[in-house]
Amino acid sequence: MYLLFTVAGYIDAWPTVALVMLTAVIGVSLLKRQGLATLTRGLGRMNSGQVPGQEIAEGILLGIAGALLITPGFVTDAVGFLLLFPPSRIAIAGAILRNATLQTNMTANTRANAFFYGPDVGVPPPGQGASPIKPTADASKPGATLEGEYLRKDGR
Repeated sequence: MYLLFTVAGYIDAWPTVALVMLTAVIGVSLLKRQGLATLTRGLGRMNSGQVPGQEIAEGILLGIAGALLITPGFVTDAVGFLLLFPPSRIAIAGAILRNATLQTNMTANTRANAFFYGPDVGVPPPGQGASPIKPTADASKPGATLEGEYLRKDGR
């Protein structure tokens, strides 16, 4: 607030208000663009079966940046723009992820596989997203279960 009042003392109140409004409008438009790019990257990683940890951390930082940019003040705007700038945001998100642990929940399909086929089946390898692994049955082994469909002779 001190910096805001000091700037207002030099350039007058209305130009200071206009400058604060201008930084908020520019910041929100950049926030929208950066947020959509981060969301797109995160969805791409999820579709490839990976946990989008980096994108989640960047999304949180973008939310903080948005809150700082709509808060009046030049210091909050500077920190907000720092979080909007991709290299600094990626570095901060990386630092957060180095000190965090990500946990993922098993999907319903994976839990069903674990129930029917045993606890180790359907659990993805570490570092990959949850994707059920179907067991392969070897018909030559005793007790092997084979999947298949059948149709009664009477059509039912």
